[in-house]
Amino acid sequence: MAGREIVLDTKAFLVSETDAKGIIRFANDEFCHYAGYSVDELIGKPHNVVRHPDMPRAAFKDLWATIKSGKKWRGFVKNETQNGDYYWVFATVYPFTSCDGKDGYISCRRTISDMEKEKYEALYKEMRAQEK
Repeated sequence: MAGREIVLDTKAFLVSETDAKGIIRFANDEFCHYAGYSVDELIGKPHNVVRHPDMPRAAFKDLWATIKSGKKWRGFVKNETQNGDYYWVFATVYPFTSCDGKDGYISCRRTISDMEKEKYEALYKEMRAQEK
């Protein structure tokens, strides 16, 4: 059974930090709230713990290639909550060096419009079909 959609508040701003391998080092309260995890449950986990199976592999291949090259990546992402529900975000991910000198990535996310969601649901469905 497919989960239900969670719609982010228009003022929601979800933030997470990972190490260079994508392991979560920080998650703000809003990210924890929408993902359905406590911060303690997220710290030390791979960020793909929230990856929804509807997301095409090519989207994350592009994300990783972009940020590993030192550039900023922006895109639309469908995430899965701990209980199997889902939510859509527009994400900006960029490389940075944390205050302790370790390289990693920051991801900042906001809600998207219904029109954007419809467009990317259709595009990602088509991309997944091509991956099979």
